[in-house]
Amino acid sequence: MSQSFDFTSYNNIKRLPEEELVALWEQYLSDKSNKQIRDTLIVQYIYLVRYVVGRVRVTLPATVSIEDIAGYGIEGLINAIERYSMQKNTRFETYALIRIRGAILDKIREEDFLPRSIRKKIKDIKAAQEHLKQELGRTATTAEVAKYMDMEPEKVNQLLAEDTTMTSLYDKKGSSEDSVEIIDTIEDTYKLNPMEQVEENNIKVELEKALKKLPERERVIMVLYYQENMTLKDIGTAINVSESRVCQLHAQAIMKLKNILSETRSSRLHQSIVA
Repeated sequence: MSQSFDFTSYNNIKRLPEEELVALWEQYLSDKSNKQIRDTLIVQYIYLVRYVVGRVRVTLPATVSIEDIAGYGIEGLINAIERYSMQKNTRFETYALIRIRGAILDKIREEDFLPRSIRKKIKDIKAAQEHLKQELGRTATTAEVAKYMDMEPEKVNQLLAEDTTMTSLYDKKGSSEDSVEIIDTIEDTYKLNPMEQVEENNIKVELEKALKKLPERERVIMVLYYQENMTLKDIGTAINVSESRVCQLHAQAIMKLKNILSETRSSRLHQSIVA
């Protein structure tokens, strides 16, 4: 991607209420040719791309730019929206996070940002590891591999860390026409059974009531941190206070919520607040 990508511009996006978002999904799923609704959904879920990029970036070579990663992530989000179906029996957020991460890793694997010389060194190190394993009857240490390769141990570790060979989440399981992609076989471990869903809804109602009793700034911090997945530093920038002050206000808000809910919360609610 040639354009500069700045996620901070998305911090001020107004998230739609849950009922409006559900209605939007119903419209789109009934007519997936409606690009305007699709684009609205993309904006609503762009925070998922920001979330994945922030976690994937630290594990990738420095040669991979954040603009490229963000672009691949957005492609994954669009793909997730276009392919999502209620029949998947999985929350969209869960499905999209896997798709976004898979799109980023697949593109990196496909384009291979590592120079050929680096890729050859990695291949040689792996060959040396296998040779030493056969010779020693055990897995060789990094120091042993480095000595065999006439390299510094730190360099061996650095090169192996650059290796981005990955298994695609979109590979098919099986060879028949009915075969499915690996991604579609991943269980949604966050899905609740009916009883848990009722309790979860009760918890949300109690939390909403309790949040309304907090001072406005503390309420804003809780929403930005837990709903918008913003970091404390980003929140401080947004409300014009220091990161340490945001941390203090967050802690105060947690204590106040615990006190407000002390007489009505269930053990499940207590765990959700403490955690």
